[in-house]
Amino acid sequence: MSQKRYLKQTKPFRVPTADGKLIEEHFGHASTRTGSFSVAHMVAPPHWSEPHQNPEFDEVTIVLRGRKLIEIDGEEVEVGAGETILIKAGARVRYANPYDEETEYWSVCVPAFDINTVHREEE
Repeated sequence: MSQKRYLKQTKPFRVPTADGKLIEEHFGHASTRTGSFSVAHMVAPPHWSEPHQNPEFDEVTIVLRGRKLIEIDGEEVEVGAGETILIKAGARVRYANPYDEETEYWSVCVPAFDINTVHREEE
């Protein structure tokens, strides 16, 4: 009997957060034990931000609604609905939603997001 060559995700792993941000990992370490990539759906509340980080993985962000303000190596870049951005491994980055509306987006990390390789700074 052959194995299936696909995995339909119907129950993403909901990452516990204390800052009001919704994170649903569809594929990755926590949800499917996938280390080569991760895919997560996120909703950042108004006036949300997280500490700077220096990840060892590339990250693609696909904004569905709202806007994100991303600081990359000291440069601020706004990414709005319908836009995407690729941030390469090794960049010092900080994600934020300083606006009055929610921001909904998808994140794809290669290799997968890992709390041990994101290197978040203490704030």
